[in-house]
Amino acid sequence: MITAIVFVKADVARIPEVAEAIAALDGISEVYSVTGQIDLVALVRVRRHEDVAAVVADRVNKVPGIISTETHIAFRTYSRHDLEAAFSLGLD
Repeated sequence: MITAIVFVKADVARIPEVAEAIAALDGISEVYSVTGQIDLVALVRVRRHEDVAAVVADRVNKVPGIISTETHIAFRTYSRHDLEAAFSLGLD
């Protein structure tokens, strides 16, 4: 599974509608409204790199109210669960 993180700048007056429209797209697993330089963070989860392009370029960027996007491809996932498993000695 390929994960991409998309930073979205949106028209401030339309952030809730933009977030809902992005969340409804195939290939989008989550959308967060955030503080800072960007307005929304969308997580793309797809099977192939070509699918990232289809989701971002063909769907997300066409949502009315989006000003700009910046996409980052995740190389590896680290989570608390993964780290605990990696350092476990197998003892209960």
